[in-house]
Amino acid sequence: MPHQAPPPSASPDDSPDASTEARRRLMAALATATPDRLAAALAPFAPLPAHELVRAPETGLVMVRGRMGGTGAPFNLGEVTVTRCVVRLENGIAGSSYVMGRSKQKALHAALVDALWQSPDLTEAVEREILAPLASEAEAADATVRAETAATKVDFFTMVRGDD
Repeated sequence: MPHQAPPPSASPDDSPDASTEARRRLMAALATATPDRLAAALAPFAPLPAHELVRAPETGLVMVRGRMGGTGAPFNLGEVTVTRCVVRLENGIAGSSYVMGRSKQKALHAALVDALWQSPDLTEAVEREILAPLASEAEAADATVRAETAATKVDFFTMVRGDD
């Protein structure tokens, strides 16, 4: 019987779930960033790498679906304007983006960041220079909204009256 090498052990970072979650975090940070903030975040990578537009930024509509209480039957809530873009770096890595709104520049920058993040030699730099600051800013903004919302909370209670 021929000797078979054991399968390579996969670290938690190599699992499809870990890479999917990491890309989800990246896309969420890019989607919530303002166009100006995203452009500023790309500054450390200037000049931008050579790239071609596979799909130039284009705007369209997407139907948003909802569920009553999060578990009910789905229904069409309405349409949302979305801009998408796909770029390919000269090393062949493609990056894509879908951003809410009509900002073609934001869609282009988000696609470039996605492509840079997928480049093995730039992943850490993108996470350090772009993802970490954008994620911390989004977290701070969420904390501010939560604090402002909590300040308006009204506690209702029922008083039992002693009427006989």
